[in-house]
Amino acid sequence: MVSQTEVQWLDDYFARYTAAAFDSKYYESLVSFKELIVETRSNGKKLIFAGNGASASIASHARVDFTKQCGCRSIDFNEPNLITAFSNDFGFENFMAEGVERFGDQEDVLVLISVSGESKNCVKAAERGKKRGLKVVTFTGKSPENTLRSLGDLNFWYDSAAYNIVECVHMLWICTVVDMVVGKAEYSVS
Repeated sequence: MVSQTEVQWLDDYFARYTAAAFDSKYYESLVSFKELIVETRSNGKKLIFAGNGASASIASHARVDFTKQCGCRSIDFNEPNLITAFSNDFGFENFMAEGVERFGDQEDVLVLISVSGESKNCVKAAERGKKRGLKVVTFTGKSPENTLRSLGDLNFWYDSAAYNIVECVHMLWICTVVDMVVGKAEYSVS
């Protein structure tokens, strides 16, 4: 039997998702991201995804969905050999920036995911991307003044320091845009 205390805790917890996922104030950004994906695909450019920890997993999931479901060329920087080689030679804080240097082409889209928005490797990747003429999309949380958000051309920010909630909201927003590009929520994935 679920206690009233547990019911209240769960109600409060899930209300945080409702505030992020279903607030129309995010609609304009979601539509802008969809339009950017369609433009990127039409121009034969690619999407580059990166993040650390759970955000790296979100980046990989996004790369696969945007490639497979949306037909947009996409890469991520989650290959262990790439991470360890670039980290060893250039420092962990520079491995994403080095990836952007080698794989990023002008007008590609660089999508960086970091709850804190202060991950040095994400910030340096955004800086390198801007210098190389990439469009930078950020997914962050915590402080609205985070460094990564200040570097983005299009920003998704959720006002929370709860890592699991912010990460799940990022995933929800990204998957929403995949389905927007496809044009429907239910479709064959084979």
